[in-house]
Amino acid sequence: MTSSIHAVAITVSDACSRGERKDESGQVLRLLLKETGADLIATKIVSDDLEPLTDTLREFADRPDVNLIITTGGTGFAPRDNTPEATLAIIEREAPGLAEAMRMETLKHTPMAMISRGVCGIRSGTLIINLPGSPKGVRESLAIIMPVLQHAVALI
Repeated sequence: MTSSIHAVAITVSDACSRGERKDESGQVLRLLLKETGADLIATKIVSDDLEPLTDTLREFADRPDVNLIITTGGTGFAPRDNTPEATLAIIEREAPGLAEAMRMETLKHTPMAMISRGVCGIRSGTLIINLPGSPKGVRESLAIIMPVLQHAVALI
């Protein structure tokens, strides 16, 4: 991946947003994006509250200097896991193949992949990808889609 990717990394976690837990998955995400040559435009930690999360995604997606948003966290079955709903509320088109590939491949390592509700889609020329909220989930999921990210963003 070259610097034609201008990314935002968003951690979705009540505990991390309150400073009660270290943002380990976000740290892994940021490191992996930088290692692959992406230009990291911004990082943010937000709570699981639906409306502020939706607003954050919309604001970053509509920025002309951003073409990729990757979230980590909030994709499970817990009542406050709102990342898929926030993403679906703002995208113009879904990109289901990315989410399907991540679930299918990570299922080979853990049955917990079945309960990931992460979605992917496009808004305003920005690709939005939901990753799980664990460092392991971030590493494994990103490794699966990394080979197509440059091309996917270029097509948008």
